[in-house]
Amino acid sequence: MFDALSDRLRATLANLTGKGRVSEADVDAAMREVRLALLEADVNYKVVKDFVARVRERAIGADILESLTAGQQVVKIVNEELTALLSAGDRTFHLQGNPAVVLLAGLQGSGKTTSAAKLARHVIKLGRRPLLVAADPYRPAAADQLETLGRSLDVPVHRAPAGTPVVDIVRGGIDAAHRQVRDVVILDTAGRLTVDAALMAEIADVAAATRPVETLLVVDAMTGQEAVTVAEAFAAAIPLTGLVLTKIDGDARGGAALSISAVTGLPVKFLGTGEKTDALEPFHPDRLAGRILGMGDVLTLVERAQEAFDEKQAAEMQEKLAKASFTLEDMLEQMQQIRKMGPLGQVISMVPGMGGLAKEAQAAVDRGELARTEAIIRAMTPRERRDPAVLNASRRRRIAAGSGTSLPEVNRLVKQFDEMRKLMKQFSGAQRRGAPAALMGRR
Repeated sequence: MFDALSDRLRATLANLTGKGRVSEADVDAAMREVRLALLEADVNYKVVKDFVARVRERAIGADILESLTAGQQVVKIVNEELTALLSAGDRTFHLQGNPAVVLLAGLQGSGKTTSAAKLARHVIKLGRRPLLVAADPYRPAAADQLETLGRSLDVPVHRAPAGTPVVDIVRGGIDAAHRQVRDVVILDTAGRLTVDAALMAEIADVAAATRPVETLLVVDAMTGQEAVTVAEAFAAAIPLTGLVLTKIDGDARGGAALSISAVTGLPVKFLGTGEKTDALEPFHPDRLAGRILGMGDVLTLVERAQEAFDEKQAAEMQEKLAKASFTLEDMLEQMQQIRKMGPLGQVISMVPGMGGLAKEAQAAVDRGELARTEAIIRAMTPRERRDPAVLNASRRRRIAAGSGTSLPEVNRLVKQFDEMRKLMKQFSGAQRRGAPAALMGRR
């Protein structure tokens, strides 16, 4: 979502960091570019105006302009102010009560039902026992979808017969939670195509009947400034505690995600980063700011890796890398594990300094290059994967035919793998000889 904005901001700030000392005119020129980049990303005009003013005021201080690292300090200021812009309200996800009631509200199509299932999965990871409640009596497909998602997570779903009033549905859900010893109840309420008085009155009745500890508004981040208007309308009707921004992985300009908290004062608590039930992240302003500015997001990367990689497998892989005994089977396994961490472009953007390569990496996936690599390895025999040295011309032709690729593609993969193994041997040899830490990539 933030690709275009990230590219603009990185290019603008790179011009500053390359100069060392900067003048007030340099800062003003950079701030003009920052202002344009944010406005083009559909960030609220008042938010942009205040943001640029704050950055400029801090950046033209005498101690900054006279510094030999002025450009780097301006980048640091932009990062801090962007983090502050995203940091409104209390972002803690509260689960007090037994059961703790979490109410999800929002317009139809915003992703409430999927978000309810994602939130249930998140709650399970916290050691809690959730119950999902299908509190949308107007759209039977919503209850069916929630039941399907609930089965995939092994989470029970409470639904009521057609015609049951919404307030009775949610009260029945809380009673079911007591009977089934479930300590978190997640209410998937009804949405409308637009904000209307009937919807607001119904949500208010549900909130009054259940007294939720969290009332989260699910907002489609791809709707731009309309998302801000929707959030303001819901906040006026019910006491919202936070926001869930969905479809962050989409290709919209992303301005709503940057300005919605600043305009409404409501904290963003979760980001929906994909369609699957594991594609929900607790919101960390500093991490998102780092991603947007190309500084990476190591903490989220580590968290995803811990979920995707088995600890024993990781230790075995580390030993193989140290001994340079890495095989094509290991390479295939690593590709499958990395895929579990999310879209490759998203993962690459979390590596510090690699933000500029994220788009290229995702484009390679979209072109099917990784799928072809996987197909080539799968077309090999176990012996060929373990020892590519046996791959003569006839074997390579057979692999190309079996994988639906070409002989040059097979040759290219084998060559790249050989070069990678040579590099590993040099690296492990340098370790054994006690090479200086700097050469080993350590500080």
